[in-house]
Amino acid sequence: MKQYDVRITEDAISDMEQIYDYIAHTLLSPENALGQYNRIADAILTLAVLPERIKIMESEPEHSREIRRMSVDNYSVFFVIRGDTVIVINVLYSASNIQERLRKS
Repeated sequence: MKQYDVRITEDAISDMEQIYDYIAHTLLSPENALGQYNRIADAILTLAVLPERIKIMESEPEHSREIRRMSVDNYSVFFVIRGDTVIVINVLYSASNIQERLRKS
């Protein structure tokens, strides 16, 4: 089975750090923050095999950019496939204005 390289952009790393900080410091739950961070990281690692299982978003311009959205609990991992590489571009809270935030990146 084909293996893909998984690359996480600085924006996506920053998103994950902000998620951790919010849960740990604002919600005062560092254990839950670490657990959520690890669940997102583990889900990202699964993209090394069959990332095509996640369909391309239907909204524009995300569809034209071939952005895919994978749900992890209340968060969404956005990524593209370029050759043999999966590039994670953002990790966002699912209830936020995702289209607006994606268009800024």
